[in-house]
Amino acid sequence: MNQIRMFHLVTVGHFALDTILSPKITRPRVVLGGPPTYVSVAAAKMGARVSVISKVGDDFSNEYLKWLQNNGVDLSELKRIPKASTTHYVLEYKNWKRQLRLEARAPPISANDIPKSLQSAVVHVAPIANEISRDAVTKLRKSARVLSLDPQGFVRSFDRKGNVSLKPWRDSEVLAQTDIFKSATYEIQAITGTRDLKSAMKKIGDYAPKIVIVTRGLKGSMLLFDKQFYNVPACKSELVVDPTGAGDAFIGAFLSEYVKGKEVLWCCSVGSAAASFIVEGFGPARFGERHEVYQRAQAIYEKAVGKKKQSR
Repeated sequence: MNQIRMFHLVTVGHFALDTILSPKITRPRVVLGGPPTYVSVAAAKMGARVSVISKVGDDFSNEYLKWLQNNGVDLSELKRIPKASTTHYVLEYKNWKRQLRLEARAPPISANDIPKSLQSAVVHVAPIANEISRDAVTKLRKSARVLSLDPQGFVRSFDRKGNVSLKPWRDSEVLAQTDIFKSATYEIQAITGTRDLKSAMKKIGDYAPKIVIVTRGLKGSMLLFDKQFYNVPACKSELVVDPTGAGDAFIGAFLSEYVKGKEVLWCCSVGSAAASFIVEGFGPARFGERHEVYQRAQAIYEKAVGKKKQSR
């Protein structure tokens, strides 16, 4: 960035080329993926000014660049590295359980890749293949009022064939700089070594995060905020086709409302609503428009508030 530009949200991590194998389709499909795609576009649909810090290879299509820009994503800090490959995953779904295989990985993101002029209300750190250094996180912390973390790429281990399994990860220095923590159930269990969800969330909260969110697919999400737990229902989608990217869309929409100063439970409801649109198409094909997301979010919020009152 040659001049200082203020964003609502900057997502840091790799874009991905996702090859999806699913009983829902007759042959594999390659789609654009990764947190910079789903987080950014979901937030932009809700009116946020968004940018990314990411790296891709020569195989990243110009059509992807045009599509992202047409959907409101600033790409001034996207670096295309000559002779490198874009991070590429094969995602195979069986009974809605997912097996990942890493086919290629783009170059890592270091502190040197973070521009000094970066200013954002929120920076969302979202590695998918352990590509973000601790020093980069520390530098990003200084660029934003709020640091959000999805640790999925930090807890992934790869065998020689690229097959993904979970590994222990608990970087106290990174967690201590985090304001908002979001993960899937199995990831927070791997990080904390605790199967009980509420206990695991409390452990994360003890490091520093003021907000801890765990997405649970069709079971909705659980929120820990101000020492209180809240269950946020999932929004029933019209058709469940492909769950890829739903968690990223959730946090993108959540953060777009959070920077507006909205109530945290409402932010989660908007996140749940945004995620419900993603699963209705393959890849990043279906994002709800703002009024559609708000309409679904209102129904979710009313249920969540009802559960909140019942728990008192």
